[in-house]
Amino acid sequence: MPNSRLITLTTDFGVADHYVGAMKGVIHSINPDARIVDICNSVQSFDVLDGALAIEQAYSYFPSDTVHVVIVDPGVGSARRPILAVTGRHLFLAPDNGVLSFVFAREERLSVRHVTATHYFLQPVSQTFHGRDIFAAIAGHLSKGVAPEKIGDEITDFQRFAMPRPKQVTPGQIKGAIIKVDKFGNLITNLRLEDAPALAGAGPSNFQMTIGNQQVTKLVTSYSDGAANELLCLMGSMGYLEIATNRGSAARLCNAGRGTEFTLTLS
Repeated sequence: MPNSRLITLTTDFGVADHYVGAMKGVIHSINPDARIVDICNSVQSFDVLDGALAIEQAYSYFPSDTVHVVIVDPGVGSARRPILAVTGRHLFLAPDNGVLSFVFAREERLSVRHVTATHYFLQPVSQTFHGRDIFAAIAGHLSKGVAPEKIGDEITDFQRFAMPRPKQVTPGQIKGAIIKVDKFGNLITNLRLEDAPALAGAGPSNFQMTIGNQQVTKLVTSYSDGAANELLCLMGSMGYLEIATNRGSAARLCNAGRGTEFTLTLS
């Protein structure tokens, strides 16, 4: 039912400050019965791409009619717009800076509205904390069943960007980059199986990944298939090829991070 809409939070606010708690306080002040789930409040600071990956990987596992609040907002207080996106099953509140780009790419049914219904905002509105005064307040009202049409007019010029795609440089060689380092030190590449279908049948004799001064020649199906400090590759749960090591940090072994380039060779 609309009056029981679940709310999720995805932010770069961290856990050491009051920001997330204040947002939850606003939501519960508007709807004491609100149910709130933290997806991730440790998105890399100001990193819109990291936020876009976080919400893309999680939102589809939530019930229909969930309100997802996604705040990675380096432009807070500027002319950037707050938006409400409505898809076939979910609602999203976010700054109009591209943080919902991967959601937009996955959804066929989509309408995006400029959030202008100031009577739903917490007043006065801080120029530096729209997460509390605009997004949390609107989420609270949406959780009580307020219709998206009452939040603002539909727009079509919202911001979006595409995931950087790997490039095929020769018939058997692909160049790409690391798009994320997770908490375990796994290096998430921007390469999906569709970018290199031959990976499905690749074995030790025809697979080689070069990253920095490291060579990875082991393609496996689980992290436990490698020895300690042995670099390996596998298709991870995010749908991208990962560079990993068993119970260790591939990022440390490769001295690599977000943006580090790699070369994949399939003979």
